[in-house]
Amino acid sequence: MATLPRTSKIPAASSSSTDDSPFTSDPAPGRPARALYDFEGKAEFRELSVDAGDNLEVLEEVLPDGWSLVKAEDGQVGLLPQSYYTFTSDFSASPEIDPSSSSPRPQRREPSSQSDTTPKGSPKSRSIPIVPQYTGEWFPSFRHSLLRGKSLNRFSTFVTSGAEEWVLKGSTAPALPSINHDRMASDATITEEEEESNNRASMLAKLVQRGSPNFPPFKILIHSPSKRTSTLSGAFTVYCVTSLFAPPPAENETQDDEAPLSPTRITVYRRFSHFVFLHTALSRRLPGIALPPLPEKQYSGRFSDDFIEARRFDLQRYLDKLVRHPIVRYAEAMTFFLGCESDLEWKRLVPQHLSMPPAGPSFYAQVLHPEFNIDAEDAEDAVERFSTHVKAVGKSVQALRSVFTRVRDARLEMSKAERLLSYSLLSLIVSKPLESSAAPTTGVTEEDDEVSLAGKGLMNADGAWCWREHCLECLHFTKAMQRTSEVLQNVADLYDDHARRTQLETHESFKTMAHPSSLYEGIISTHQAALSRYHEANHQSALRDDEVAARCETVLNTTMAEMDTYHTQKGEDFSTMAKEHLDGEIQFYEQIVQRLKAARRGFDEPGLSEQGDDPRQASMYERELENPSKRLNPPPLKQPAPHVFDSAPMRPVSVAVSEGVGFLTGRGSVFGMLGLA
Repeated sequence: MATLPRTSKIPAASSSSTDDSPFTSDPAPGRPARALYDFEGKAEFRELSVDAGDNLEVLEEVLPDGWSLVKAEDGQVGLLPQSYYTFTSDFSASPEIDPSSSSPRPQRREPSSQSDTTPKGSPKSRSIPIVPQYTGEWFPSFRHSLLRGKSLNRFSTFVTSGAEEWVLKGSTAPALPSINHDRMASDATITEEEEESNNRASMLAKLVQRGSPNFPPFKILIHSPSKRTSTLSGAFTVYCVTSLFAPPPAENETQDDEAPLSPTRITVYRRFSHFVFLHTALSRRLPGIALPPLPEKQYSGRFSDDFIEARRFDLQRYLDKLVRHPIVRYAEAMTFFLGCESDLEWKRLVPQHLSMPPAGPSFYAQVLHPEFNIDAEDAEDAVERFSTHVKAVGKSVQALRSVFTRVRDARLEMSKAERLLSYSLLSLIVSKPLESSAAPTTGVTEEDDEVSLAGKGLMNADGAWCWREHCLECLHFTKAMQRTSEVLQNVADLYDDHARRTQLETHESFKTMAHPSSLYEGIISTHQAALSRYHEANHQSALRDDEVAARCETVLNTTMAEMDTYHTQKGEDFSTMAKEHLDGEIQFYEQIVQRLKAARRGFDEPGLSEQGDDPRQASMYERELENPSKRLNPPPLKQPAPHVFDSAPMRPVSVAVSEGVGFLTGRGSVFGMLGLA
């Protein structure tokens, strides 16, 4: 089994000595940049405080969770979010303009822009092209969740995705090259395991690209998480990611006696930082696609069983969304992520994927669609309806998530009620009092309260609930009552397990449909901005530009295709959720009915006689009658991990202080502080 590569935020060139730190050593010169916003960093987390307009030097642009390693003018080195600065190396000096030499021309007043569009009458430099500056992505973090998923980027998706540049100028750049996945040429001998891994990666690409209407989408299964330790980055969790490909349909019908072909399986081992790489690569190469949010980074308790299982569910849903998308599942980064098993190949190709520039306008240049197939009124009506619909869906799903919490709590209360009924029934037939605090009685007279539950007449020598000795009828009846009490305990266990396990999975699945408005916010804004450009290009006869209008149609076709994808996936997601919930409820109640029927048969012949004539054996629950509070007060239910776009507080101050103290005292690793788990 191939070992995983050891990743790090620190460049390989600076990690030659394990004692060197990127914050203390003299780093190599970086790219000049300028701060866009004020940022107050936390010293205990090696974050750098800057003011808007400060000159910076970016030493390492891409680090996990959307951070960069930068150097201030005073020489301080620290972490800064990628969206808080812009590179100045791409800036060019404005050409000197002599107002007297320019020919007079009438000025036309343009309507003010309200969002993303640049007025069409803006002055342009013919000698120096205007290239929108790419400022990087902002990945989910604790700050991200505070803003409910809103981007801090001053540019809208219409600009950062390259759609505006495509609309204004088209794409003159060639298509982005593909990464060569062939075997790496070196003096080292390629082992049989690495050779097999390369073949598997090639096979995966062929399997994924074999898509056709008759070929079903492949499935992803994340399973078997395990904890591993790296000398460089400390402990981390590894997940097995298995791709399942159904066999292609045979051209000729197979005979009934032939066994069906088993699906093709490819399993790789991935840690969370590998998922961050996948999300980064897809965001760069597919800027016009609404990618699902990646689960947030965990700052504490990341090795607990509950968190690992919740994280596995989140990553499972994340990959399910990706492989169901008609474009994303064919992306080169996706097939590389799912098929590369070689540690050597992974470490060689990951930097190549991350170093590739964003696709920008070249993404839209590869979109094929019929010409002049957009009706502006229909497109405007469609985005308005879509925006209203996803907002309503998001609000309703949030209410559904809240209601389902009460449903699970009700199941837990039913478990406690069934258990209390079981104790009360058992207390009745064995004449042992139930703790008063567990079952307070009402309507008891003083005469009844003086009756002692000790002495003769309560039970006979055979343990039957009767004052007569050797009463077989009461013996059989008492055994049936005891059996009923034990069945009610089993029913209580079923209610408890159903709320904690089966319904928790359903509760987690609601996150798949949550916050569609935040997820498709960029698609909606891009669609609206492209529509505005489309109207400008068509409705102004003096400045009519058919080429700009045609490119606007390309953007609109892309955004409407994403709306169609949401339409398809929404039906699939809610249908899957409803069927899984109903199947779980049916199975749950069938188990209850099966046990209740078994208890019911004990009161009629021949079940009553089958109880036997031997003395009754004490129930295992009799000793709990004196102190049933432990089982009547179970621990609270575990709640699903929050969605990336949920409102959530920042990490607790105690956690931040403990991590900072551990780092300053030497007990923490710089790589752990950088979030490389």
